[in-house]
Parts: sequence; structure tokens; C-alpha cells
Amino acid sequence: MEPAVSLAVCALLFLLWVRVKGLEFVLIHQRWVFVCLFLLPLSLIFDIYYSVRAWVVFKLSSAPRLHEQRVRDIQKQVREWKEQGSKTFMCTGRPGWLTVSLRVGKYKKTHKNIMINLMDILEVDTKKQIVRVEPLVSMGQVTALLTSIGWTLPVLPELDDLTVGGLIMGTGIESSSHKYGLFQHICTAYELVLADGSFVRCTLSENSDLFYAVPWSCGTLGFLVAAEIRIIPAKKYVKLRFEPVRGLEAICEKFTHESQQPENHFVEGLLYSLDEAVIMTGVMTDEAEPSKLNSIGNYYKPWFFKHVENYLKTNREGLEYIPLRHYYHRHTRSIFWELQDIIPFGNNPIFRYLFGWMVPPKISLLKLTQGETLRKLYEQHHVVQDMLVPMKCLRQALLTFHNDIHVYPIWLCPFILPSQPGLVHPKGDEAELYVDIGAYGEPRVKHFEARSCMRQLEKFVRSVHGFQMLYADCYMNREEFWEMFDGSLYHKLRKQLGCRDAFPEVYDKICKAARH
Repeated sequence: MEPAVSLAVCALLFLLWVRVKGLEFVLIHQRWVFVCLFLLPLSLIFDIYYSVRAWVVFKLSSAPRLHEQRVRDIQKQVREWKEQGSKTFMCTGRPGWLTVSLRVGKYKKTHKNIMINLMDILEVDTKKQIVRVEPLVSMGQVTALLTSIGWTLPVLPELDDLTVGGLIMGTGIESSSHKYGLFQHICTAYELVLADGSFVRCTLSENSDLFYAVPWSCGTLGFLVAAEIRIIPAKKYVKLRFEPVRGLEAICEKFTHESQQPENHFVEGLLYSLDEAVIMTGVMTDEAEPSKLNSIGNYYKPWFFKHVENYLKTNREGLEYIPLRHYYHRHTRSIFWELQDIIPFGNNPIFRYLFGWMVPPKISLLKLTQGETLRKLYEQHHVVQDMLVPMKCLRQALLTFHNDIHVYPIWLCPFILPSQPGLVHPKGDEAELYVDIGAYGEPRVKHFEARSCMRQLEKFVRSVHGFQMLYADCYMNREEFWEMFDGSLYHKLRKQLGCRDAFPEVYDKICKAARH
């Protein structure tokens, strides 16, 4: 009874403290208290529930039977909206706080919400090497199932809670993207409900214009109800090499070289300052040297970016064998390095051993509880951006990031960008090697002002024919946005499919200059 009494007393004292200080004060100035006491346990309950649900649904094979009925229900909702006069735009009924994006979409309050309850893996066809999934299936679900049967996605983005729908309608990337491209490039078919309530399937050979236009469209061409994605055989481990590199020229040269080597299954760079980085290259393997096995995903292990930094601090190269699923979600526990700003002592060994099994808190729950004051503080004093630029512009881009926002660490992830129709493609007629530069954290540049600094960075990205990931805050005006993205096919289909009165334009949905 004594532990229970002690816990009750602590909870009572905490509630009294909140009563005296006010909930907003605690959420802003002592956020870690709220996160540790409430959000971590709640996140764990969410994870357990959805994991058990996904396992039961797949084992009972109930998802395929229910899928068609759910799609018909979506079609019914769209047709009812049309019969009622199409008075407002449509959007999915999923609450905005459930998305991984830090942006708060206010359009949910004014648009017609279409409820889409599609969160199951429908089929794994190992002969055709295809997995068919619903749009709300998460990367955590996908890896849990596929790796258990010896398969994986060629491109499997980092965070557990990223969904297939978000990765298609937005975009997704992983350290294997230098071989396979972005997430959209491993998809072979999309199934959608259109503005008139009709169902359509699109592939490279069937409704190909729509197939190319769907990625990056943010749900403004129709409602995604299923996708078919390539799968490849998986191996047990990733044999990962760590190489510290110093000097900006050497970093760019080494990273570019490794990104061009087809024998590397994975390539990633973590930049800890303008002239200090660790470049990692990996290959999948079924064999591992026991002395070099590192199950980095275990809850008591150091956060991955801190572990990598040790190679830089000790100025030594390294070789480790990491279990495949641990590698895929290596940045999940620390949400890359964002969690250090929320729980400053989160990487402390004592915290990891006692509470690490509950980490990380759900990004959705962090959004739900942040409040307007904290949201504005984050917006003005925090950067979460991924900019995609040609690899040949890497040095110039890193200097620009350093001068404009000065955020470290920086994530470097190479990818091949095919020359295909759609919103995003290279300037020329051939595929081109690009790099995702991810900046997440508090800017250290003097007199940082979010709007002006980000507009300056966006201007540079446009000048080198780069792209900004659309989950992040975007400050461009409409003309600048369509200078960055090729809207020719998109606008043609918007008119052809009757989307103009059914869905907002992608710019109006995601850009700060357009949102009210």
C-alpha cells in the first residue's frame, strides 16, 4: 500500500502546484513534468491498443472484408455532400492534432469533414512483391508485420507514427532513397474516391496522369482509400559504418561520393556543426559479429544521435550490426533530437533505465496539449524544416542554413529524383541526385525572426530548383509557391476532375500566407 499512498500524495501535490501556478504556466515552463507524468503513460496506452488491434485484425483477416464497405461509406458521404449543394470544401475528418505535422490546420472547422476510418494492412503478396494498405497504416505497423515475415519496404521513413497516406499525399524519405527515390516512387497503385463520389484506381499504365499528380497534393485531388507498395526481401541486420569527417569541403565530397555508390543500401549524414559530421553507410546482412551487435532501439540505449556523436568526439571510425527494425526507427525514441528540448534529461542513463520504455510521447498528444501560447513560441523560436536541394548545391545549401538559421544537428539524406510528371521533378530530362537537409531545433542565429529568415531560406531553395517539404511551415506567396512546384498537371486534373469546388488548392491548404 505504501507505494500507492506515496504516488497518490505526489499526484495531489502536483495538482495543487498546477492550481497555484496555472496549467498554462506548467505547460510552458515545466513541460517535462506534464509530459513525463501524463503524456508518456498515455502514449504507451495508445501504442499498446493500436498494436494489439492491428495484430488481431490481420490475424483474423477481417480488414479486406470490411474495406469495401468502408469505401462505400466514404462514397456515400461525398455524394450526400454533393446533394446538399457542395456548400463548402471537403477534407478528411481526422482531427488535425493526430497528424505528425506541427502545423495546425484550421480548415477542419470550416470544411465538410469526411470520416475515413481506414487503418489496416489489407494484403501482403510475396509473389508480386506488393503490400496493399489503407492510408492510415503507420510505419510502425508496417515494420512490425513485414520484418516478422522476412520482407520490408525499399523506403521506410523513420518515425513510427508516419502514415502511408501522409507519406503519399505529402512525401517521405529514408536513407535508402539514393537507390529507390522518395516514398511515392515505391508505390505502384493508388485507389481514390473522387469529388463526385466515384472510385478510381491509378497506376503507371492506368489513369497515369492522376498517378503522377497525387503525390504532394495533400488530399486536394481526392480521398486516398488504399495504396499498393513494393516490398523487397529483408535481412536481419544492418551493417553500419560510422566515419567522422571534418571540414565542409571534405564533408560534401564524402557524402556525395557515398550517395553515388550502388553497393550502399543506406547512406545518412549527421552534421553537428558547419565543419563536423559523421557519415554513415550501411548494407543489409543476415550475419553479425556478436561483439559488434548493437540493439540501438532498446529503451535503455543512448539516443541514436548522441551515440553517433561519440564517434565524432573520440575521432574514431566504427562498425556496428544493428537489428533491421531498430535501424529503421533509430531516430524514433528521441524524435530525431527534438525530445531533448522537451525532456532535457531524457538521455540520462537513470531516466532511460527507469522510464525509457515509455518514450517517446506521441507527437499528436504533444500538439493537442501545447496550447496557443506555446504554439506561438514554437513558431517564433523553433525550426522544423526539410529542404530538398540538388546534391551539387550541398555546400552552398549548408552555408545558407548556417547563416540563416544556425540549427544543429542537421540531418542529411540523399535521394534520387526521377524525371517524371507531377509537382516535383528535376529541372532537366534525366534523374538527378538530391539531398534532404533536415533542420529541427532552436535557431542560434542572432535576431532570428521566423517569417523573414524562412522566406530567405525558401528563396534560396527556389533558386537552385529545390523543394520544401509541405508538412512544415511555408511562408511563400502563391506566385513563389508555383515557381517552386510544377502545377501544370495538377491544375489540369483539378479542372478535369471537378476538384475546384470540392477541395482547396494545395497552396491554400498548407501555406501560412493563405491560411487564416
